[in-house]
Amino acid sequence: MNLITGLFKTSIGKKFIMAVTGGGLFLFVIGHMLGNLQIFLGPEHINAYGHFLQHSPEILWPARIGLLAFVVLHIWSAIALSRENQAARPVGYRNSPAPVAASYQSRVMAMTGLIVASFIIYHLLHFTAQTEAVNFTGYDFKHFSDHRARHDVYHMMVVGFSSKLASSFYILGMALLCLHLNHGVNAMFQSLGLKNAAYAKLIERFALISSGVIFVGNCSIPLAVLAGLLK
Repeated sequence: MNLITGLFKTSIGKKFIMAVTGGGLFLFVIGHMLGNLQIFLGPEHINAYGHFLQHSPEILWPARIGLLAFVVLHIWSAIALSRENQAARPVGYRNSPAPVAASYQSRVMAMTGLIVASFIIYHLLHFTAQTEAVNFTGYDFKHFSDHRARHDVYHMMVVGFSSKLASSFYILGMALLCLHLNHGVNAMFQSLGLKNAAYAKLIERFALISSGVIFVGNCSIPLAVLAGLLK
């Protein structure tokens, strides 16, 4: 019980919570990307994937609840740590480049985090809740079905990304997400005590390459739709 209390009351515990939840969300982003990339295999593959998820509540709902818990804990720990840092430095440092750099990184992470959170809400309304008012196409995605009477995820994504406004916002959201991930993955290993002089460069390269792969992989879908490669 004391261990759990320590996680939520101490700075080290909050950093640990942020690192673990960030790592979990990072893995989810990769899995989500791999699932969406099935669109390049054709309608049958991604529609079967979507049908499987929609008809597996024993998998879908625990995953959704777990993700929501991770998001809430990640945001809470970030806000709590930010307040602690501000309280510890009410005036701020002068003539000290390192704290200024750290402060800049913190501000960037906070800014990108808020924008990414807004993007996630939009993304959920766009393709998960299928809210017609936000898709900018005039179509109701809920009525899309394929020849097997399954929800036509392929057609939904093609029509959804045919909107230049939606695709532009998606690409911008991905850019900010990957900027957030690049710094976040580095911070995660550091908070878990796994980043040292021997592995620092390797971890930094992993963070940069993985965030780049996520950006290219996710953005390839709206770009392919806009280029007419997916119809």
